Amino acid sequence: MTQFGRALLALNIDIICANSPQAKGRIERTFGTLQDRMVKELRLAGVSSMAAANEWLPGFITAYNARFGRDPANAKDLHRPLAPADDLDEILAWREERSVTRNLTLHYDRMMLLLDPTPLTRGLVRKQVEVVNYPDVGFAVQFNGTALGFKVFDKIQTVQPGAIVDNKRLSAVLEQIKAQQAAYPARQQRGHVARQRPPNNLEAPGLPSKGRAPRHGAAAAVARDGSPLYLVT
Repeated sequence: MTQFGRALLALNIDIICANSPQAKGRIERTFGTLQDRMVKELRLAGVSSMAAANEWLPGFITAYNARFGRDPANAKDLHRPLAPADDLDEILAWREERSVTRNLTLHYDRMMLLLDPTPLTRGLVRKQVEVVNYPDVGFAVQFNGTALGFKVFDKIQTVQPGAIVDNKRLSAVLEQIKAQQAAYPARQQRGHVARQRPPNNLEAPGLPSKGRAPRHGAAAAVARDGSPLYLVT
């Protein structure tokens, strides 16, 4: 079931599908108006912000209905008032189901939600709970309509530079780590000569291989002794 269908079911509203070509064409014409005509009208009116669009919209609706509106065959108003038990904030919120792990955690929108360890949440291991995403006030975790306490662990949270600069203990910790690394043997120190791999002709063409003297150095030594030079190919 879609989110729209779930909301209509909660409000006890039946969906009447457009199964005829005439009905489909009528709704498609409306979509074309909202996606094309209204956009051009906004541009002609010089509207460039959401607040200005909200002020301009009632006049557009009045003019559009006066031009294209038709009187219904039955003038009786069949809209029913909203029931006191109908909470539109809860019904129209985005709801998704998630499974609770043994560690009382669940994943939602690249975040890990840590449920508070209570007698109720301990019994929800491997069960489905609902994550309710409200448009304006964040989200909540519910089980059969009961709100559950939780904490948020952001998987992609980044550290701000100000938080590092304001940490007065950071320099002391770095100095301690540097002193510990300096006390390591040479073979365990990062960047030490003893840990560097000697180059070879395959990885660095033109450089001598391990255990072999440079060719130009050997040639220069022979030339100083007065011995003839040989070219090896």
